[in-house]
Amino acid sequence: MEEIDKDIKEIEELANNKKIVAIGEIGLDYYWNTENKELQQYAFIEQINLANKLNLPIVIHTREAVQDTLEILKKNPVNKKGVFHCCPLNRELVKEALKLDFYISFAGPVTFKNSKNANEIIGMVPQNRMLIETDSPYLAPEPHRGTRNDPRNVKYIAEKIAEVKEIQVEEVERITYENTCTLFNI
Repeated sequence: MEEIDKDIKEIEELANNKKIVAIGEIGLDYYWNTENKELQQYAFIEQINLANKLNLPIVIHTREAVQDTLEILKKNPVNKKGVFHCCPLNRELVKEALKLDFYISFAGPVTFKNSKNANEIIGMVPQNRMLIETDSPYLAPEPHRGTRNDPRNVKYIAEKIAEVKEIQVEEVERITYENTCTLFNI
């Protein structure tokens, strides 16, 4: 934990730059390694504390760790909230994240043909809480799934959201741009 504390101090020094708009990508990822859960949780809480100290929102990554992520957020409130980046298509996570006033950011998986609940999840998120992203270089959306992702592909995510929400793509672009500016105070 001493190493984590040292890293947090370094992040704090870097985050004092006026160009820094959030602390992230932070969170829990049990997909690759479940042997260090306690360290991941400690780091996540310390990064939340840092964000609160600096009055910045957070960008959250969670993979195979929904329950622990939500539990930590409930016990360690975030002052400026933040966003679940490349949000897993998990009903409980989205429902609870919205209750906690977080934004939900959609990425390539909402376009995947085998994504059984993408439409439902998109429908759950109010327009004033949604963002879009590519999560480059990973998770390229259809029709480019399996290739290296890049920002040009964000249009496919916007198209999917527009289809589900029954609004124009330009409206999705406007809404997500405004939400981004609001969240990150830019």
